[in-house]
Amino acid sequence: MSQWAKVQQSPTIFREMQKNYPPYFPMEVRYFLCQWIEDQQWDMIDTNNLQYSSVAEKILNEMLELLRCKTLELTSQEFFIIRIKLEESVQRLENLVKTNPLEMVQVIKNCLAMEEKLIGQSEGTENDSKNLQHKQESFIIRFSDSQKISAQLQQLAQMPISAEKTQKEVQLRAQKDHIDLQLAMLAQELLQLRIDLARKYEETIIGLQELQKEILDNELISWKRRQQLAGNGLIMTNSSLETLQQWCESLADLIWQNRQQIKKSTQLQQQLPIKFPDNKEDLLPKLNDTITGLLSSLVTSTFIVEQQPPQVLKKDARFGAVVRLLVGGKLNVHMNPPQVKATIISENQAKDLLRNDVKAKNDTSGEILNNNGTMEYQSSTGQLSINFRNMQLKKIKRADKKGSEAVTEEKFCILFQSEFSVGGNELVFQVWTLSLPVVVTVHGNQECNATATVLWDNAFAEPGRVPFMVPDQVEWKMLADQLNMKFMYHTGKGLSETNLTYIASKLFGKKDPSTCMVTWAQFNKDTLSNRSFTFWEWFYAIQKLTKEHLKDLWTDDAIIGFVSKNQAQDWLSKQPMGTFLLRFSDSEIGGITIAWTGERKEVWNLAPFTAKDFHIRGLADRIKDLTSLVTLYPNKHKDQVFSKYYTSAAENVSNDGYIRPQLRTTIPEYPIANDINHKYVEYPSILLLPLSPRNIIVIMSI
Repeated sequence: MSQWAKVQQSPTIFREMQKNYPPYFPMEVRYFLCQWIEDQQWDMIDTNNLQYSSVAEKILNEMLELLRCKTLELTSQEFFIIRIKLEESVQRLENLVKTNPLEMVQVIKNCLAMEEKLIGQSEGTENDSKNLQHKQESFIIRFSDSQKISAQLQQLAQMPISAEKTQKEVQLRAQKDHIDLQLAMLAQELLQLRIDLARKYEETIIGLQELQKEILDNELISWKRRQQLAGNGLIMTNSSLETLQQWCESLADLIWQNRQQIKKSTQLQQQLPIKFPDNKEDLLPKLNDTITGLLSSLVTSTFIVEQQPPQVLKKDARFGAVVRLLVGGKLNVHMNPPQVKATIISENQAKDLLRNDVKAKNDTSGEILNNNGTMEYQSSTGQLSINFRNMQLKKIKRADKKGSEAVTEEKFCILFQSEFSVGGNELVFQVWTLSLPVVVTVHGNQECNATATVLWDNAFAEPGRVPFMVPDQVEWKMLADQLNMKFMYHTGKGLSETNLTYIASKLFGKKDPSTCMVTWAQFNKDTLSNRSFTFWEWFYAIQKLTKEHLKDLWTDDAIIGFVSKNQAQDWLSKQPMGTFLLRFSDSEIGGITIAWTGERKEVWNLAPFTAKDFHIRGLADRIKDLTSLVTLYPNKHKDQVFSKYYTSAAENVSNDGYIRPQLRTTIPEYPIANDINHKYVEYPSILLLPLSPRNIIVIMSI
């Protein structure tokens, strides 16, 4: 086993080494280059001799190159912080290697020496346990000798008095006194060994508690938080969960080994009871309870929902979820495959469950079909999990409404329950875990408002909250980050600061958004000024339109999108005739309009296109149809931008040889309006039949 592997196995050593690694040589460097660092002949470099500077610089430059390569490999978003830390380490190390490579080598040598020393001390605990057992066996043997002598003395006492008897009795008593003295000394030594060993166990358990706190309260909670944000568009990879499972399994192994050692020490004490002095406490019972509690906490906390059910859950629709036990393989839970049951519970029922209400586990707020299954173990990955593929919500029981709360604001969750046995049924754990909150819908038109509830909950839920409390208002910057993440996930490109400033104006008008708070009511209950829809309904409709019909154009920067009508007119009024831009409509929910410059510098706006229009003819083809549109703002010819999205002539002929008719978009030559800067132009469409590349016959007007 490598030296670093031993460091990782011992929480005490790991914690101690965290204090010893300097900022310019952090443990992350040691972790990613563990084997390479141990393979180098550091002792061959005399750090007190300047002649070794070139050798030191060469080997350290190799280390830097390996670090740079490792940094480039950490591309996923979840490794962002680690990548930044490694990049900073590379910069610091570069400076140190240039100025004093021998000092850097000495730092590495010191760290390795400290690891070796701590490992030796740790391995001493196991040696102490063996030594204790050996001495106890010696004590038992000597005690048996004393018992034999006592038996002999009892036999002599039955014999007639004689000189030989007296001499023999004196010899035996002398032997017994000598053995009893040895036993008394050995008993004190055994007692001290037991006390010392228990203290070492106590120190180890303290280290395990700290390590478990780091893994469960920081790393696991952080993963769950990222999983929640993934519901708003954060990109996650499986590698982080695999790393987390490795940590949890190593921790489980350490806890189990130490628990077995404590049990062994307890058995030794039971075999040979030695009374503790009044000022000394037998720590083993308390330590056994503590470490069993650690194991229980680890098992129950690592029963997680790996793949969440859909957070907008439509009644009667099929849905799935994956539940996993991160320590199942290491603790051989799969030897007795556990059953898992899924039920849907309300917000209040979730609160009762977290209050340890015994009856809460049997509560339900609906009926789910195909909600039972057996966990399966994959030996190749070491994963113990269950994939619920075909669950179906058949019934739902809603709570009484709270004031003006809509049904799309009511939150439920899926409760997963199981029972695990560990150590050949020595320990049995009742476990459960909750999914993220879900909103149950019965109609498709509820999806928008249900998504708003989910987004707000995913974004602003705090760790350890009472289910499913969220703040009623948040800073605009916090909401803006979530909107950007959501839009990027669905459309492939995020929102610029200019976009977000315009979006903020829908809520705050001309106020500085950085100083503003957004309430839940502003977000999705109150309608926008002079509009019949809420802020979220407006944003959601744009996101949906872009995702389904405009994604390529949006990612290609062909759509400015989030700009006011007045701003667009100001820009275009200074441009040549035929200059146009695409912006999302303020008045038509889920609409996008084309604004363009006329021959007298007047700015026209086409009536907004919506999804139903693009089901008939795509935006790029409509732009191609309109000869009044020449240059995409500020200065790109429209064909340069949109031609790759035009429908080709070959696509107009079906497989059966029939020619498909087309709808083309037209604009009246000069619409008459009193206020041309604010007049929308309707776009009649005509049905066209392509006969040849240059000849088109008008069939009918639509």
